[in-house]
Amino acid sequence: MAMNEQGARILIVDDEPQIRKLLRVTLQAYRFVIHEAATGEEGLQQAALVRPDLILLDLGLPDLPGLEVLSRIREWSLAPIIVLTAKDREEDKIVALDGGADDYVTKPFSMGELVARIRVALRHAASQSINEPVLTFGALTIDLIHRVVELNGERVKLTPTEYDLLKLLAVSAGKVVTQRHLLQQVWGDQHSESDSHYLRVYIGHLRKKLEADSTQPQFILTEPGVGYRFRSRD
Repeated sequence: MAMNEQGARILIVDDEPQIRKLLRVTLQAYRFVIHEAATGEEGLQQAALVRPDLILLDLGLPDLPGLEVLSRIREWSLAPIIVLTAKDREEDKIVALDGGADDYVTKPFSMGELVARIRVALRHAASQSINEPVLTFGALTIDLIHRVVELNGERVKLTPTEYDLLKLLAVSAGKVVTQRHLLQQVWGDQHSESDSHYLRVYIGHLRKKLEADSTQPQFILTEPGVGYRFRSRD
């Protein structure tokens, strides 16, 4: 575990005692400092009091909708929020991500996967405060100042739209970025999810230029029905 992850404060907001216990015991073993809340209101109070480095937020809370808790925390906090949901509907995931969540995990979940996603979210949050003009992902480098992309030391020729799409995904490495957000940021507010064919075409172009095997991508990963996730930096 990276040094900046050790001792990170994690707030668990979930009304199920057995889930909180499982998360507490497991995450404490990874040297995280755990705080808990069983309701939305308690979660809001703890978030303000503890100022956690990351929040695990259940959407099915007894007093407040999880999305309302998410929205209220996002009014003042940039701490990564990973949504825990028993709902597997794509629209629920999209609404949560567009509402400010950094990631989502569907119950029942693998603790190994959850810990990995927590680490990615913490690393991404830490990198946000660092001015990095060049992003590096293995053999791929993206020079944000000069808008130059290189793979294995050789320049990759991208169209302006391809570059804008790649940049948007890369600066959010490790996070799920919804189709809606990508369309609005790259093509403008006049485009919506109904125009997702634009996205598929350009993602296909990028994969052909960046991936050794575009059918098994290593950089741009698909979150079916939701959006895309750029590989996190190791």
